Amino acid sequence: MKSAKNHAIAQKTIVYIILIIIALLMLIPFLWMFSAAIKSDREVFQMQPFVFIPENAKWNNYLDIWTKIPFAKFVGNTVFLTIVVTCLQLLTSSFAAYSFAKLEFKHRNGLFFAYIATIAMPWQVYMVPQFIMMRKFGLNDKLLAIICLQAFSAFGVFMMKQFYEGIPNELCEAARVDGMSEYKIYGSIMLPLSKPALSTLTIFTFVNTWNDYLGPLIYLKTETKKTIQLGLKMFISQYSSDYGLIMAGSVLSLIPVLIVFLILQRYFVEGVASTGLKG
Repeated sequence: MKSAKNHAIAQKTIVYIILIIIALLMLIPFLWMFSAAIKSDREVFQMQPFVFIPENAKWNNYLDIWTKIPFAKFVGNTVFLTIVVTCLQLLTSSFAAYSFAKLEFKHRNGLFFAYIATIAMPWQVYMVPQFIMMRKFGLNDKLLAIICLQAFSAFGVFMMKQFYEGIPNELCEAARVDGMSEYKIYGSIMLPLSKPALSTLTIFTFVNTWNDYLGPLIYLKTETKKTIQLGLKMFISQYSSDYGLIMAGSVLSLIPVLIVFLILQRYFVEGVASTGLKG
């Protein structure tokens, strides 16, 4: 009995050691990015010997980036775009998922599978038709173009539907018997119960929108409308690049993502588990 217990402890210890090693390996690129943000261009790629914090650290890189380019404007554009897209995706995905999961209507399954099938199609396939459509709508070089295109998510609908199917139908039936409308059931019952799934979708949507590069590159041309990812590219020219400022900007752009994840992390694992187990 004691031997089996010691064996289980040894196995768990080995697993934790492996996970710690993997976590440390995953942290190496971020530590290098932080180190490069306070170095000169010559010191960034100096590996022998590698110095994590140089003797003459260029901490002013974190200040210079705000003056070398309109970084504050880029941050504002990215924050606005990310918040609006995230809120719209939470609304549209949860609303559509409730219909597919809890309402009976004609061709429900066919519509759902047709919508979910779009996940398998790479965005690059329909990127050009989308651009032509947005240009005909007069939305070229406007943040509204990106908002309209990213306000709906087939992945979000699928994930929310999986979660809603785990909620007993009897709960909705009892609410209907009490005279509640479908909108009231959705707002008063389903949404409060779906905090884990909504938190998970918030993290995925926030990160994808915040880090999006290709979408803003295609639709945004005016400098005052660009996002952080496009702004950092301004430090890369044909003949040289200011890697210290690029890394400083990258560190600063990582902070909001970390804040959102830390706030919602307690719901994240529960949301992934509850939406991924039911097929």
